[in-house]
Amino acid sequence: MEMSCGTSIIIERDKHGYYAYCPELPGCQSQGNSLDEVMGNIREAVELYLETQAKDAKATSFVR
Repeated sequence: MEMSCGTSIIIERDKHGYYAYCPELPGCQSQGNSLDEVMGNIREAVELYLETQAKDAKATSFVR
């Protein structure tokens, strides 16, 4: 089953490229040399973050 959810993504640009982070997901951040690259990278970072959270929740539900 695939779920869809919305998150805020903040993208900043500086002399080194682009930096993106998701304020709702502590530590979820990425970077890229172009806007397209940083968008793909942060999308992947959010997916992996949520996948890890789901696995952690499932693992801790067995511990009592």
